[in-house]
Amino acid sequence: MKDAVKTLGNLIDYQGVSFVGSIDDNGFPNLKAMFVPRKREGIKEFWFSTNTSSLRAKQYKKNPKACIYFFDKRFFRGVMLIGTMEVLEDSKTKEMIWRDGDTMYYPQGVADPDYCVLKFTANSGRYYHSFKSESFFC
Repeated sequence: MKDAVKTLGNLIDYQGVSFVGSIDDNGFPNLKAMFVPRKREGIKEFWFSTNTSSLRAKQYKKNPKACIYFFDKRFFRGVMLIGTMEVLEDSKTKEMIWRDGDTMYYPQGVADPDYCVLKFTANSGRYYHSFKSESFFC
């Protein structure tokens, strides 16, 4: 795919929702809609905010295999990235993606013990557009 980082980055940046996949205790995939990543570096690394107590955070701690998906319904195209998800609770990472208004979700502020960061690192992906799919490595 020619200039995948630019093409897919634009697709990702214009979405209001992202989907994250995890593996449950029985080995089945689980999918959840989330806010878009707070930060991304190319199409390789993505950072999301979430609750430490969330089911997804617990699943990623047990099994870091993950996927994320972004869908552009206007042009019926999407990208799935496959990789691993880390649950980060260090203050530097939490401060990096903290935003004004986050106290609505985390009342104790950036140091709230129920606030953590999910860092996704992609290994490969699949891009659907123009009625065809393309696989790629990140």
